[in-house]
Amino acid sequence: MLIDSFDRKIDYIRVSVTSRCNFRCLYCMPNTPFDWEPKENLLSYEEMFEFLKVAIDNGIKKIRLTGGEPLIRKDLDKFIKMIANYAPDIDLALTTNGYFLKNTAKLLKDAGLKRINISLDSLKKDTYEKIAKKDVFAKVIDGIEEAQKVGLKVKLNSVILKGINDNEILDLYEYSKNKNITIRFIEYMENNTADSHLKGVPSDEVLKILQKAHTFIKLERENSPAVYYKDENGYIFGLISPHDDSFCKNCNRIRLTAEGYLIPCLFFNESYQIREAVKKGDIKGAAKVLEQVIREKPEKNDWQNEVSDRAFYETGG
Repeated sequence: MLIDSFDRKIDYIRVSVTSRCNFRCLYCMPNTPFDWEPKENLLSYEEMFEFLKVAIDNGIKKIRLTGGEPLIRKDLDKFIKMIANYAPDIDLALTTNGYFLKNTAKLLKDAGLKRINISLDSLKKDTYEKIAKKDVFAKVIDGIEEAQKVGLKVKLNSVILKGINDNEILDLYEYSKNKNITIRFIEYMENNTADSHLKGVPSDEVLKILQKAHTFIKLERENSPAVYYKDENGYIFGLISPHDDSFCKNCNRIRLTAEGYLIPCLFFNESYQIREAVKKGDIKGAAKVLEQVIREKPEKNDWQNEVSDRAFYETGG
C-alpha cells in the first residue's frame, strides 16, 4: 500500500502515453508546432507496463490513460489489454478529445477499457473550431455517441471561456442531461502554453447561470477534484476549480509522463525520473523512485503565481 507522509493512500495513477495532440486548443497548446515525437524519447508500452505492475502490486487501483491525445499513439488498445489482463478489476479509464472514437471505441471497450472522459467545449461547429483550431465538431459528437453505444461509461469535460463559449453553459448542461452523461465544467487553468488573452469563468458563476433554470443540492465531496450537484430531477453534474486546494487533503493520485517522469502533483514543478531505470530493466530501481515520490508528495498544490509553468499536454491535465 502506498501511503504518503500526510497519511493519504495513493491508489490512482494518470499515465500520459504521448504529449502530441491533433487539436490546438486555445487553453492548452494553440501555438505548439505539430512536431513528430521521436519514439526513442518515449517509454514503450512494455516498459510502462512493467512499472505499472509494480504500482498495481503496491495498491494502485485506478489507472487513467491521457496525453496529449492518447489515441494518436498507435496500438493503445494493446496496452489497455496488457493492463486489463494483469489486473481485471482495475478501474481503467481514458481521457480523450473524442476525434478518433468513432472507429476505436469498440476496440478499446473490448480490450478492457471501462470509462472514458471526452472533451466537449461547445455545441456550435464554428465555436468548436475557434477553440480547437480545427474543424472537428462532427467527429467529436460521433465519438461521444459511439462510446455510449458500445457501453463505455462516459463523462464530458467542458472548459468555459469568457466571451467564447460562456453563452453555452446551459445548452451543454441540457445536452449532457438528455444523454444521461455527467458533465463537469472546468475552470480555465492558466498556463504558459495557452493563449495569453483567455479569461476563464469561475465555478460560482457557472453555478449561478445554471440556477436560473434548475435547483440543486450540493453532494458530499468524495475523493475527487470535482464538487458535484444534483438537480430537481436527480441529474448530477460537477464543477472543477483548480485554484481551490481543498481537494488536496484527500488527493490520491500521481502522474507518469510518456517520457518516464513521475509527478506527485499537477501544480508542483518537481518531477522524478524513472526512465533510465525502466530502460535498463531495473524495476527495483524504478520502485524506489516511486517510494520517493510518494514520500515527498506535497501537502497541497503550489498554485501561487496563478500561471502554471508545466505544459498540461505533457501530464494529461
